[in-house]
Amino acid sequence: MKGSLAVILATAGLAAGATPANAITNGQPDGNGHPYVGVLVADYVTPGVKQRFCSGTLVAPRIVLTSGHCPEGIDPVWVSFDPVYRAGSSPIYRGTAVVDPEFKDYRAAGAVGAGADPHDIGVIHLDEAPPITPARLPSAGLLTSTDLRGQTFPTVGYGRTRVDKTKGPNNIEANFFPDERNVATSTFRSLQPTWLMLSGNPATGNGGTCYGDSGGPHFLGDSDLIVSLTATGDIPCRSNEVTYRVDTASARRFLASQGVPLP
Repeated sequence: MKGSLAVILATAGLAAGATPANAITNGQPDGNGHPYVGVLVADYVTPGVKQRFCSGTLVAPRIVLTSGHCPEGIDPVWVSFDPVYRAGSSPIYRGTAVVDPEFKDYRAAGAVGAGADPHDIGVIHLDEAPPITPARLPSAGLLTSTDLRGQTFPTVGYGRTRVDKTKGPNNIEANFFPDERNVATSTFRSLQPTWLMLSGNPATGNGGTCYGDSGGPHFLGDSDLIVSLTATGDIPCRSNEVTYRVDTASARRFLASQGVPLP
């Protein structure tokens, strides 16, 4: 697995900055299952027109956790926690993004590989607190000290892809509610110093993210405990999920610097 990680990241070609979110694969509508997961929107394409571009999770009354490459260079950012985001009518919360100052573009030298730490983490400081109970963060090194064999990791984000094994890669289609919060279940593949590698292969009943919908959380089993953030995956959206751990010393250091309470 270590030898393939650089290939997975490099071929996905994930760019820093605002990249339109793609979707959850092999998932289903989440409804109110994860009310603390929201969609990030901004007018980064057309002034005055807010479009979704990533997902994030409320982890403190006014702090949303997301991937660093999502809001880099975007200000302001708004977050909606509606199960179905409808531009112009869903409540949105204005915020200011802060990205880990050590963040590296995935394509930069030394930013990929099993031992690399691109510091792909950021937060949105909201101007006001939504009436939602935040999700929980893990204790230091939780994944290292946990038996992960057979463990499931629900993946939550906005948008959904069509699952069709006979078609080509990605198969992203608008559904009736393309900005609907969806959930799928990934399973454990391997643990790296910075990355949690998951299987999102629909052929084995798994699901996940289609190298988009970045910043969305992966939870430990049926809990509200976030253990990693969506980073990227393989191009066909059929197998590998590369997720950034939030129980590491570097992730916790950044979160603490932003006033996020940590266990």
